[in-house]
Amino acid sequence: MKDVPSIEALTARGAHVTCTTEPQCLLDDMFYLSGEIPRVTPFERGLPAHYQQAADGNWMPDPLLMDERFLMVKVEGKGLIVFTACSHAGVVNVMKHARECAANTPIHVVMGGFHLAGANEKIIPDTVQAMSEFKLRTIAAGHCTGWRAVGALANAFGDTVLDPLAVGKRYTF
Repeated sequence: MKDVPSIEALTARGAHVTCTTEPQCLLDDMFYLSGEIPRVTPFERGLPAHYQQAADGNWMPDPLLMDERFLMVKVEGKGLIVFTACSHAGVVNVMKHARECAANTPIHVVMGGFHLAGANEKIIPDTVQAMSEFKLRTIAAGHCTGWRAVGALANAFGDTVLDPLAVGKRYTF
């Protein structure tokens, strides 16, 4: 993998870098970018085999991937649309935190990768069960959700709620 450019290298090319663990409101408060996502579910525990490279160049365990964030927007008359990354924090942890950050506004849509493939397949039943509490109108499951999880979501919520993401697909809410 290529190294991510340093803040200094990005700044030298004209970027304005904000490096924080705090949440951010963007574009006149239209979008909310989360800070660290609390890990509150007993079953979503990140990726046990994940490592990160420390500043000194050494590799160290990083199973919780605490630098993951989500983006959300509140749509008038609908509720929240929550965009996950790969949901290393757990899609249920993401949605619980999003709802809390938006004063318990209901989540209308969750969209992104849910990272339920491979080693995380064992938490599919718990995840599907926990997602039912949100009464979602659309579950747009993306790249790393995995086919077994997509099947479980389809069985639980039906194809009027589950709508797998694809490159170039458009959503209107």
